[in-house]
Amino acid sequence: MKHQIWLYLAVMAVVCYAIRVLPLTLLRKRIQNRFLRSFLYYVPYVTLSVMTFPAIVEATRSPVAGGVALVLGIALAWVGAGLFPVAVSCCAVVFVLEWFLVAA
Repeated sequence: MKHQIWLYLAVMAVVCYAIRVLPLTLLRKRIQNRFLRSFLYYVPYVTLSVMTFPAIVEATRSPVAGGVALVLGIALAWVGAGLFPVAVSCCAVVFVLEWFLVAA
């Protein structure tokens, strides 16, 4: 059982290392393909979104509170609010909604 854990860790380390090193060693020239460049530009944003959005709804006691905070955060960011006001507003909404939902 212990040997399998070390094997899993080794495979994970090799895969993570290969993902980071292969593009640097194989792609020496500037990428000319417009589609591929735009795809690579948006990969970090999509990855962050895929990890963040489910956590927003599942991290709260009530998925309703998380959903309302998500909608509020998107609306505030849409109108140009900064990161700190959006974060504080979403936290306050979750706090108040969970307080009322748990008390009810």
